[in-house]
Amino acid sequence: MAMSDPLGDMLTRIRNGQRARKNSVPVPASKLRASVLEVLKREGYIRGYSWAELRPGIQELNVELKYSEGTPVIREIARVSKPGRRVYTKIKDLGRFYNGLGISILSTPKGVLSDHEARQENVGGEVLCRVF
Repeated sequence: MAMSDPLGDMLTRIRNGQRARKNSVPVPASKLRASVLEVLKREGYIRGYSWAELRPGIQELNVELKYSEGTPVIREIARVSKPGRRVYTKIKDLGRFYNGLGISILSTPKGVLSDHEARQENVGGEVLCRVF
């Protein structure tokens, strides 16, 4: 059966993996998922990720989760823009998440960026998710 929200599935796998205290979580691969994981890595929410080929043409991303003194670094991760309701914003209308402690991840014409990077580039777009 086809998945209706692949990015939401990845965020749920990360959330569930951290609750189960896993070191890494497998996620089906796509360019959008890899871009979001790259932003999470740059912002320090995950240790990293790696590509793995299961069989020819089928790839997987292994997400290495990060913990600080036994507690997950990601306290909250939530999808904002969903398949049934897309959320777009101008960069000047994008508020700070948890007073600047959390980040919003945006899909912009300049690629997938965190809200801080989008403010530097002065570009808005679709708000994919929020992380704290």
